[in-house]
Amino acid sequence: MRSGGLPAGSSRALRLDPFALPARYAASDAAADQQVRQVELHRERVIVRRAVRGMRMALNLPISAYRGVAIRMLASEDGAPPAVAVVLEHHDPALALPLFVSPDGHEVAAEWRAWAHVLGVPLLVADDAGDVYEPFTRIGRLRIDAPTPRRRRRSVLKRRRPSILLRRQPSRLRGPSSVYRDEREIVARN
Repeated sequence: MRSGGLPAGSSRALRLDPFALPARYAASDAAADQQVRQVELHRERVIVRRAVRGMRMALNLPISAYRGVAIRMLASEDGAPPAVAVVLEHHDPALALPLFVSPDGHEVAAEWRAWAHVLGVPLLVADDAGDVYEPFTRIGRLRIDAPTPRRRRRSVLKRRRPSILLRRQPSRLRGPSSVYRDEREIVARN
């Protein structure tokens, strides 16, 4: 079996290692011949190979063309329990790539964060309607959280610290400081 291929056994489980890239694996594709496409995943780009009506094609896309790494619930097939998937989301749903699929969602959060970190794309969550959104507010690649309260006022050690330190103001200069130039230096000696 090739590195990063489908695991033996259940076809509902897919687990790729984000730290062992490049990876090659087969993914299902409803529009392709034989319902299968070959995916080659690198840190900078994705290569998707498939055949449609006998015509073979290879799509070479940069990772920046993808929206991010999303968590999705997959519908159950043939009475099987629903699965949780970590998917590399694209604006075109046909180009979305599964990275981790499992019937139980125990490790999904760790895989979700690891894939987003390795590929350098945002974390996304899919809702019931299929829309994808970011769960955390960001500016560029910087995640923004609410500011934390000041520790001094809500601490257990509040009574041990002097409160005068909270009232002190930093000193300010009243005006520009004097600079003396071109004068003879006077040195006091004993």
